[in-house]
Amino acid sequence: MKNMKKLAALVLAASMAAASLAGCGKKVETKAEASKTSETSETTETSKASETSKTFKVALCLSGAANDMGWCQSAYEGLKLLESDYGCETAYTENLTPDDIEAAFADYAANGYDVVIGHGYEFGDPAVEVAEQYPDTKFIVTEGEVSADNVASYVTKCEEGGYIMGMLAAGMTKSNKIGFVGPIQGSSLVKIMNGFEDGAKSVNPDIEVQTAWTGSFTDTALGKEAAQAMIDNGADVIGHCANESGTGAINAAKEANVYATGDSYDQNGLAPETVLSSSVYHIPKVIETAFQTVSDGSFAGAIYELGMKEGAVSIASYHELEDKVPDEVKAEIEKKVSAIAAGEFTVPCDTKVR
Repeated sequence: MKNMKKLAALVLAASMAAASLAGCGKKVETKAEASKTSETSETTETSKASETSKTFKVALCLSGAANDMGWCQSAYEGLKLLESDYGCETAYTENLTPDDIEAAFADYAANGYDVVIGHGYEFGDPAVEVAEQYPDTKFIVTEGEVSADNVASYVTKCEEGGYIMGMLAAGMTKSNKIGFVGPIQGSSLVKIMNGFEDGAKSVNPDIEVQTAWTGSFTDTALGKEAAQAMIDNGADVIGHCANESGTGAINAAKEANVYATGDSYDQNGLAPETVLSSSVYHIPKVIETAFQTVSDGSFAGAIYELGMKEGAVSIASYHELEDKVPDEVKAEIEKKVSAIAAGEFTVPCDTKVR
């Protein structure tokens, strides 16, 4: 474990150095999509778009690529849902660094956007800063821990999915060693890593869980390097919550012919013979829930939590690997998922780095 902690420190240091170079002179590209709807006709009176006479302008800010088949893509699909079901005019900016966020928020607010969504905890403080200057704009932060008169945070109980993925990893390991790769330390990510470890140890208290932080949401090479070090140390199932960096971890598992678990999105398509299942966060539902409070006038600055019970978190199918997962493992996982959804079991939300 000491070696793994040392690896994590080295990987983090390398990524921070790279980030400091990449941040210089970065140009942020904004992609806007014209999506104004025509006046509602009698045939569409029952549509969601007809519930309001106003065409809302909604913008989305992302830390990574909108097509990452993970965390960012799930939010982008939520934006598209608002466009198609509510007739919103939408725009988005991807690959934002922390230094870019305030400027992106302010630009959208200054251009008359009614709602600006920051997807990830790192958007929280910038949202509060900019919101004070633009009181007529509503700011929504996913995984945030902030609130103000015109700022609301919507927290997905991602630790629930992490816990189940940990159970699955513990049920599938042959070496009694598993690994987990995170990106940049933050409470919304630490709770997933800790949930993974808690879930694994609920199955086998003596299991060895190796962990590492890459220091990047987008560097696939760093994710692959961290996962490979774990594999070299005997881990035969790799989990992650590392966005695009996590894709690198999955690639390492695929090349080493060991299993992996996905995060945020059903990631089986990235490696069908490798990804056992994924913790799926239904961010489109979260975004829709948040937007509805704006459209119906009930918006209130606060912090809201949504999990399996509310349909915001679920577990993907085993796809091609269905027959590889023992029936007893699947049964235990199904039982635990049902208990969480029914409120009979609460996954600890531990945000302290271990």
